Parts: sequence; C-alpha cells; structure tokens
Amino acid sequence: MDRKVRVRFAPSPTGPLHMGGVRTALYNYLFAKKHNGDFILRIEDTDQTRYVEGAEEYIAESLKWCGILPNEGQGYGGEYGPYRQSERKEKDIYRKYAQQLVDEGKAYYAFDTPEELEQMREDLKKAGVAAPQYNAITRGRMKNSISLSAEEVEKRMQNGDPYVIRIKIPRNEDIKFKDMVRGWVQVHSSNLDDKVLFKSDGMPTYHLANIVDDHLMEISHVIRGEEWLPSAPLHVLLYEAFGWEDSRPEFAHLPLLLKPDGNGKLSKRDGDRLGFPVFPLEWKDPSSGEISSGYREKGYFPEAFVNILALLGWNPGTNQEIFSLAELVEAFSIERVGKAGAKYDPEKARWFNQQYLRAKNDREIAENLMKLEESKAIVGDKDIEFLTSVCGLMKERATFLKDIPKEGFYFFEAPSEYDEKTIKKKWKEDSATIMREWKERMQKMSSFDQDGIEQEFKAFLDEKEMGIGKVLPLFRVLLTGQGMGPSMFAIASLLGKEESIQRLESGIKKLG
Repeated sequence: MDRKVRVRFAPSPTGPLHMGGVRTALYNYLFAKKHNGDFILRIEDTDQTRYVEGAEEYIAESLKWCGILPNEGQGYGGEYGPYRQSERKEKDIYRKYAQQLVDEGKAYYAFDTPEELEQMREDLKKAGVAAPQYNAITRGRMKNSISLSAEEVEKRMQNGDPYVIRIKIPRNEDIKFKDMVRGWVQVHSSNLDDKVLFKSDGMPTYHLANIVDDHLMEISHVIRGEEWLPSAPLHVLLYEAFGWEDSRPEFAHLPLLLKPDGNGKLSKRDGDRLGFPVFPLEWKDPSSGEISSGYREKGYFPEAFVNILALLGWNPGTNQEIFSLAELVEAFSIERVGKAGAKYDPEKARWFNQQYLRAKNDREIAENLMKLEESKAIVGDKDIEFLTSVCGLMKERATFLKDIPKEGFYFFEAPSEYDEKTIKKKWKEDSATIMREWKERMQKMSSFDQDGIEQEFKAFLDEKEMGIGKVLPLFRVLLTGQGMGPSMFAIASLLGKEESIQRLESGIKKLG
C-alpha cells in the first residue's frame, strides 16, 4: 500500500453495542494490525437528541473485554480512548468546512420549517412521487439560498432565522466507486437528495463530520457495515466537493449478521426469542431499567466470542476454526470477506466456548471458578488443588465455566436424589447385597488412588462373575446421584475413601 493504513471504528452512543458492531470493530482492528497500521476509536455523538447515558462507556468496556484496543486517541481510563466529535465541534472544525462548500456554491442555506418540509412531501406524494426528496428538482420551490434573492438571504441571516446547510447534489451524474468487498458500485445522482450537512443547532450531521474527520485523521480505509452503503455515493461526492479525491479512503462494506434461519438482520428481539445475547456485555437501559444479557455474563470467554465473530462473514480459506487474536491478525484479509449475509448459529457459538474451555489449563480454570460469584455457594471452602482435579475431570463435559460446579455438584455434596432411569433399569433384588460387598471390599483397601480402585473393582467382578454393566452404574449412582459422568474410579479417588464409603452406605439404606 502506498500510504500508512489508518482505520477507525466510529459508533454512535445511542445504546448498547450490538455484536455486529463489535465485528466491524474487529475487522478494522485485524486489518490495521495485519498492515502495521493504526486502529482508532471515534465516538460520533453529533446527534445529541439520541445520546444515551452510559453508552460511550459501554462501547469502550466492550472493546476492552474483547481485546480490541485502539492505539491512538485521547486519554480514557489511563489508556488510548476515543476521539469525540462533540468535543471537536467546540472548535468549530465542521462549521468551517460547511461554510467552505456554501462559499464555493457546492452547498446552500435552507430556511424551510418542519411544516413546510412536510407539506412538500405531501404534495409530491399526491403528485404520484413514491419517494419525495429535497433535491435538484424540488429545491427551486423551497426557501433556500438558491431560490431566494441574495437580499432575502442576508435579511434572514441577520434576523437569526434558523437554517441548515444542505449539499447541492449535481444533476445527471453517475457516482462510481470501487468497494473492497462488493466491487464496483454505481449510483445516479437523481437517486440522491440534498442531505443536510450542518444542522440549525450548530452541530454537523453524521455525513459532514464523518468525512471531515476521516480526512483530518488521514483515514486510509473505511470498513463499516452494509447499512452505510447507500450513504457512500454522498460521501464520494463530498470528497470531490472538497477536492480530496486523491486522499479519499478505500471503502469496504461488510455483510449483515443474519438470524439463525437466515431470514433478516439479527436483532435483540431474535436473541430474546431464541435465548441468546446479541450484546457483548450486559446492558441496563437507563430509561426503562430493562436489563439485556451479554456474552460476558453468560459465561463466554472473550477469545471465544471474538473467534465466533471473526468467522461470521470472513472465510480463512482453510478448515481451521480456532484462532487466537494473533492468528486472526496473521490470517485476515479483506478480500476473503463475503458479500452475502452471515447466519448466526447459537449452537456453534456454544461449541466455540467449549473448545476454549477444554484447551485451558486445569489450574487456570479452577482459579477462575473460585472467582465466579454464582458458583461460590456450591464450591464452598474447597481448596484449589481439589478444584483443579474436579476441573480436569469435568471440563470435557462442560460448555461454560459455571457448568463445572453445576453439573459436578456431587464433588461438593453427597447426592440426596438418585437418577430414576438408572435405578429403574439397574437396581434389582440383589443390588443392595452386591453394593454392600463392594463397600466392604473398598474398606479393606490400603491405598485409594484411581488405578488401585479400578484394579480392585475388576477383581471384584471376576470373583463374583458379574459384568461391569451390572455393578458400575450402581456404584456411580450411589456416589454421584447421576447416571453418567467422568471416570468413576477418578471420582471415588477424589472424594476419598471415607466419603465414598459413607455415600455407599447412605444410598444402600435409601434404596435397599
């Protein structure tokens, strides 16, 4: 590339960050790191009417949890943080550029009231216009510095009449640009309206602030969601209007995240209906108090969440599915991002988390488990060595960290109930006698390690001329209350001789 790669993730603080937004940030981050470039976070808060308290902090915390950190920006919690358009507005950066376009005849003042704009739309609808617009045809009938005399415009300005600045879209032009994901895109100017660039409240609109900031920050590539594709022709025109064609960034518009059935864009409503989050972190709506779950609170590892998102729209070209963030940087290329929407599979997401859990060191899992608030009541005061052994036995059967104490509760307390299916199928008239004899055999054992218990159990079966299926399920259900689980000999060894015998005695009494 002939210039340094500089990309930005530019969310609006209007609510929680959707997982689709996190994916956009991730692709920007991967692209920047792949090319030794810069990744910038910029909060686009020009629309103060839609600002939601806490949203900016939520965005920053979400990216931090995912490990998607900006390497440039203003101070934020001791780290690189976001630029904010509202702060840049105070320096009148945007007004200056809007005025430049007016002075050059590429934009104009518009004094129309909301009522007059609505009347214009109604009149056009009655005339059979399906999509009424403020454009090259209608602007001549409205109250603006094109239709009004210079004296009238000056008078209105001196009187302090409210006005906006609109771009003057040229007539009968083809706007053409190459998108890194979609190839060549062409739109005729008749399909565009004269968008507002500068509002009457002194704030720029997204379109103006976006272009000016990208230019001043020397952004080389704009990687954003598909929903911004209709705005791209306007942005191309703005670059031309300012004379910035040579420094215009390349565009890449990412495919949508789709519902699991592929029928439409993934929304919070879909997550609520199907039982999975669509936000990285838990979000509490400041106005309604409604709480929406997040992947972090559901027990997903951030590495697994990032891995899931990376493959929703991007194909590495190999069969590899598990990627660390460093491996994603190495493998990522924007050319392998598809045009079609990517279906989100919640079961596959669970599978990813399971793979990351299995790959973790037993001790690390145990240390994390001790910090897990919802598991403390089950785990109690068990020491780290005991927990490490439990995690080693249970991690292959768990999807989330919290599953280990939940599914393996019997490591921490004796069962009070026994699996009905196992009892109905395996508990016979002679079962109590057999289990008493096995208990007595266990009592005579001098050592009680996994291998020793297994050898003694096999010897017991040989002497009694019984199959393993007649005795082992009973041994398991009396010690754990469950019909399935890890190696019984490992479980018994971990529980210890005294506890194992006690549980056998208690179970035989209850079932005998």
